[in-house]
Amino acid sequence: MVKVSVIIPIYNTELYIEKCLNSLINQTLNDIEIICVNDGSTDDSMVIVNSYAQKDSRIKVIEQPNLKQGAARNNGMKIATGEYIGFVDSDDWVDLDYFEKLYNAAKKYNVDIALATNVRIGNKKTKKRLDIRKEEVFEGLQEKIDVCHQWKNECPTNKIYRNSMLKTNEISWPEGCYCEDKLYTIKAIYYADGIVTVPNVNYYYYRNPNSTVNRKQKEHTKQLLQDKNKARQSVIEFLKSKNAQIRDKDFWAVTKEIKIFNFSLITIKESLKTKRIYLLGIPIINNGMVCKRSIIN
Repeated sequence: MVKVSVIIPIYNTELYIEKCLNSLINQTLNDIEIICVNDGSTDDSMVIVNSYAQKDSRIKVIEQPNLKQGAARNNGMKIATGEYIGFVDSDDWVDLDYFEKLYNAAKKYNVDIALATNVRIGNKKTKKRLDIRKEEVFEGLQEKIDVCHQWKNECPTNKIYRNSMLKTNEISWPEGCYCEDKLYTIKAIYYADGIVTVPNVNYYYYRNPNSTVNRKQKEHTKQLLQDKNKARQSVIEFLKSKNAQIRDKDFWAVTKEIKIFNFSLITIKESLKTKRIYLLGIPIINNGMVCKRSIIN
C-alpha cells in the first residue's frame, strides 16, 4: 500500500499535462502512485503521459473511451492502492509539498479528509477560491460544510480522502454527466469523521478556456445547466435522506419549471425545508407565504 494514490482524468490537455505531471513526480512525498486515466483523448496528451510513464514506475496508465471525468475517476479508484486518494485535473498542478503536508496532517489527527487552499488561475487573474490559514480539525456536519465552502465551491481536488472511508460508504462518482463533483463531495464530507485544514499549501486550478465546463457552444451550455441542476437535486435528496441537521437555504435546486417559447414562466425552487415559487423570475410565494414584492403596485 502506498500513502497516496493520485488520480488524473485526461482528455485533450497536451498543452498542460507536462506541468501537471512535473508537479506530481517531484513531490516531496515519494510514496505515491500516479494513475493517469485517458478519457478518449484525440490529441498528443497520451504520447506525453506514456513518455513519463516509461521513466517513472509510479505512473500507471488506464485507457477508456470518452466517458467524462466521473467514469475516469471511478476507474482510477478501482485500482488505487493508496491509504488516501487525491484527484488532480490534467490542466492543474499542485505545490511540490502538497501531498506530504496533506497526508501528514491527516495522519496526525487520524481524520478522513485533509483540505488545502484552492487557487484559481485564468483570465489574467489569480484568486484564492478557498483560503486555508491555520491547521484545525472540524467534525460537525455544518462546520465541515462551512470550512469547505461546500454551498458554492464543491471542489473535489483540493483534498485527500481516506480510501477505506470511500469504500465503506460506497462513494463513487456519477457518470456520463457534468457537475459530478457536487454529489461526490457532499457524500465524502457527510461520512468523513473529520476534516483537517492544512495551511501554506496550494492546489492550482487553471481555468482552461477549452475545458468541459467552459466551452460556449449552445448545446453544451444547455446540457451543462441541466446536469448542474440535476446534481443540485441529488445533493438535496441525499441530505434529506440522511435527515441532515444543517442550515437551511445553503443548497437549492429547481424542481419544476414551466416555459413558454423557451422563456421561464413559472419556476419552483426548493432547499432542504423551503420552497419558493417565481413568476417571470419574481418570487411570489416563499414557503406558502405570499411575497410582499409580488403584490406591490
